Amino acid sequence: MAEYNPFHNGHAYQLDQAQKRADADVTVVVMSGNWMQRGEPALLDKWQRTKLALSAGVDLVIELPFQFAVQPADLFAKGAVLLLSQLGCTSLAFGAEHPQLNFAKLVANQPAHAASHFKRFDETYPTLFNDYLQLQTGLDLRASNDILGFSYVAANQQLKQPLEILPIKRQGSAHQETAIDTDATIASGAAIRQAIKNGQQSAVDQMVSPATATALREDQQVTWDDFWPYLRYQILSTSLADLHEIYQMSEGIEYRLKQAALTSPNFEQFLRDAKTKRFTYARLQRLCVYILLQVNRVELPTEVRYARVLGFNSVGQQHLSQLKKRSELPLISRVSDDWINGPYRLDYQAGLLRQMVSGIDQDRLRHAVIV
Repeated sequence: MAEYNPFHNGHAYQLDQAQKRADADVTVVVMSGNWMQRGEPALLDKWQRTKLALSAGVDLVIELPFQFAVQPADLFAKGAVLLLSQLGCTSLAFGAEHPQLNFAKLVANQPAHAASHFKRFDETYPTLFNDYLQLQTGLDLRASNDILGFSYVAANQQLKQPLEILPIKRQGSAHQETAIDTDATIASGAAIRQAIKNGQQSAVDQMVSPATATALREDQQVTWDDFWPYLRYQILSTSLADLHEIYQMSEGIEYRLKQAALTSPNFEQFLRDAKTKRFTYARLQRLCVYILLQVNRVELPTEVRYARVLGFNSVGQQHLSQLKKRSELPLISRVSDDWINGPYRLDYQAGLLRQMVSGIDQDRLRHAVIV
């Protein structure tokens, strides 16, 4: 499972280690599409990022459906693990700040019905959840990739045939570190995106492959600033009653969103004005994506209904051929109107939203990338 936003040297290291430890005959990556788990638009679109993944040695890239991609860690992980299992994978590799953590012990001690377990409103849900686990186990689960790792292990344990878990030590700066160490060759995605924003191209070149460096120079990039006018209009023109019906809108946060949209000149200021102790920035950003796409409170499907093929090489093509013979999972390489108006509707809308600001078709005319 990956986002590759963008693909950098840390990802290359993880990929190499995963292939060696699993003795992999085929490497499958389930990758988020045009929106990330924390509610951020992908800097490069899903097709650009697929090309970079394939050029780095990935054999097959499958899109993680929107219904899982822009979600809290537990639902994000559940979708990814279910999809990997149905794609015939036997090992699951992921980066972790502390790969030696006893993830199974943490999973065994998580509270039942966690969403209703924490009623305090002076801390975010992740903080309360992690405090509870630390009290029960003595283990600290605060690092971003460790939290995702915990979620992967929890989801994996729900499978009839669990995958082999391969946590890989995360290299370089912390996940949310926004400064680049010029003496290093690995930096966090957040630091690389900040350096791109600051125009520090030479520093970025040091942290990414030549292919990624070229893409970042030549290909179109998108940020929340591109969507801010659309988001602001949606919030201001939608009634509070209708905003309340948006997926995961709760605790009256729609009132703060309305007020912040009215007075904020840009998206960054909007987030600061809307922030509360209870809501993380990631949760606020995900809400913004749901508002843009008008995703309402109707529960999103929880089952994996298809696999959208974004790209493959000859090894990946052979694996796809085998899957078609033995799997009932629909493999989509090109979307039709039936899919756009049916199971793929949210993914198509998410791509169409990006297409509005980039002018680059995302789904209707696109075929899988072949290397």
